[in-house]
Amino acid sequence: MPYPSAPAAAIAALIPLLEPSRRIAITTHFNPDGDAMGSSLGLAHVLKAMGHGVQVVLPNPAPGNLHWMPGHAEAVDHERSREASEKAIAEADLVFCLDFNRMDRVHDLEPTLRQAPVKVLIDHHRDPDSIFNVAFSDISASSTCQMVHDVIMALGKGELIDVDAATCLYAGIMTDSGSFRFPSTTAHTLRIAADLLKRGAVPHLIHGAIMEDNTIDRLRLTGFALSERLREVGGGEATIIALSLADLARFHYVPGDTEGLVNYGLSVRGVRLSAFLAERKEVIKISLRSKGKLPVNEFLARHFEGGGHANAAGGRSKASLEDTVAMLEKELPAFLAKHPG
Repeated sequence: MPYPSAPAAAIAALIPLLEPSRRIAITTHFNPDGDAMGSSLGLAHVLKAMGHGVQVVLPNPAPGNLHWMPGHAEAVDHERSREASEKAIAEADLVFCLDFNRMDRVHDLEPTLRQAPVKVLIDHHRDPDSIFNVAFSDISASSTCQMVHDVIMALGKGELIDVDAATCLYAGIMTDSGSFRFPSTTAHTLRIAADLLKRGAVPHLIHGAIMEDNTIDRLRLTGFALSERLREVGGGEATIIALSLADLARFHYVPGDTEGLVNYGLSVRGVRLSAFLAERKEVIKISLRSKGKLPVNEFLARHFEGGGHANAAGGRSKASLEDTVAMLEKELPAFLAKHPG
């Protein structure tokens, strides 16, 4: 089986970095999702089996529905364990940077990470920084977990993918591919999923642990968002859900509670673009999803300091929530007209 996310030149550069026993740190982006956690923990299991000392460092805590993942208990996060997190990266011989490709995506961990002597990127987002010593960058991959599997196999270490590693990698592929329904899902994606099943991943248990683990507050927040905050714009081709700080506080919001909300708007008949906005203390976080050849990453790059994939991207605004919504409503009709369905 070919490994498209693991080009020979990058593998050749990585091999000597891993030949002696190393102190390795693995980190990922702020507000880690299933792919971020799955790739970080999955790779950690394999590197430990290779004889390396490994520490997973998160910029902030993972949402509660990912705490079950094998290896999560051993990870440290920068918000709650600042000294341990920075020490793990400062003392590492090399740092794997997974599921992000810009230093600002790790927030307060950025200054420490920039000082790491050797940084290895494995990521599937556009326009990576040039700061990485070795880079695996494949925007066609469904997920970073898919890429990690390719890298492990290309290194000839597939036999070290045990049930824990397989579970983590499958979880990330499942979540970032939308349970294998997004256009990024390819025959190669499904072959990797099948391989992970052979190694012990159990699909229904993984899906249930992530997708069917809700607090009552999260369900009520979802209901409120759909009944009170969802509205159509752009002549019915787009939807917007905008939640204020007060909305989030009303339902005792914790990170992860709004994950997936943006997809509900995209399910409305006739809608090609869905926007979700969440107010934070100093910024408005924006998530866009689209259907077909509607490049929301380009829209966000132009108007909201954003980027990502053509059909799934994120950005931010320093304007008020009301002004940000107004700007979206102003700019979306022209964008939709420029890219007719």
